[in-house]
Amino acid sequence: MQDIVLLFPGALVLLFMARKVARRVGLVDKPNARKHHKGSIPLVGGVSIYFSIWLLFGLQPGWLPEFPAYMCCITLLLIVGGLDDRFDLPVLPRVLLQVGVAGIMMLQGLYLSSLGNVLFGYPLVLGAAGYMVTVFAVIGAINAFNMVDGIDGLLGSLSCVTLGALGIVFWLGGSNNIAKWCLSLMAACLPYILLNLGIPWGKKFKVFMGDAGSMLIGFTVIWLLIVASQGPEAVMWPVTALWLIAVPLMDMIRVMMARVKKGCSPFRPDREHFHHILLRCGFSAHISLFIPTVLSIALAMIGIFIEKLNVSSSISFFLILIIFYLYLKIINLLSKISAAKNDNISMTV
Repeated sequence: MQDIVLLFPGALVLLFMARKVARRVGLVDKPNARKHHKGSIPLVGGVSIYFSIWLLFGLQPGWLPEFPAYMCCITLLLIVGGLDDRFDLPVLPRVLLQVGVAGIMMLQGLYLSSLGNVLFGYPLVLGAAGYMVTVFAVIGAINAFNMVDGIDGLLGSLSCVTLGALGIVFWLGGSNNIAKWCLSLMAACLPYILLNLGIPWGKKFKVFMGDAGSMLIGFTVIWLLIVASQGPEAVMWPVTALWLIAVPLMDMIRVMMARVKKGCSPFRPDREHFHHILLRCGFSAHISLFIPTVLSIALAMIGIFIEKLNVSSSISFFLILIIFYLYLKIINLLSKISAAKNDNISMTV
């Protein structure tokens, strides 16, 4: 526990150091038609978390299995993500990189070999198809967490919810070291969340995560989910993973479906995410952060309770599908409300 506590001030110092370097090299986010913040904000949240992970490794080198391969993957993601933050790279190099780190992970034996007993109590073993499913899972997780990074505090909050839930799952399963590692990552994310929200020093020290950070977090989450749900030492059912990342996953699927339906690329950025719709409905930025965060906590806890109550995987999967259906209905209703609100404003003007 002492090492986890020490990580917070260490991550905070690293974050302030990274801010200064970022301004000198131009690693900042500038306002444009899609980004409505004021001023140039350093994109260093991911950089500080990356070096905090190295700090954690120095304190406790045995907490995460296959650490060299994991660090190789997130180093590549950090470099390419940093280049994307600085020069706005096209989609293809980023997707190829995500496929590459998925390959490195699978070489360590970490892949989705089974989806559990989701077929009415019968196991769904993927066999060789598991490698392809893993690639899509890695791309999906990375982009799910990248896409929720749209308002202050949201990516950090949802990341902490998932990491905290994973910490609980690993602890309940007897994997105490990995549980502590998840809690340590939460501690490393807290300085970023505080500065991103302007706490306690105000907007002067504001920072953003950047694509480097969101890709690092998304990959870390899918790595931990596969460790937790696959193989003889699994501590949770594969279907429970859907509950732990439900909000970013549902938001990504809904937005990508809408983009494809419009004939656009699923990776094309827009302002149609859950948090954007909440803002257009008239909710404040704080409430638009609060609602997805609380929803994420609730769904993660429900998923864990369902498993610990020994409810079957097939029922758990059916329930998460119902949740997704209700989520789509609610978002569609909110979209209509926001559209009507904007039309009324236009008519008034």
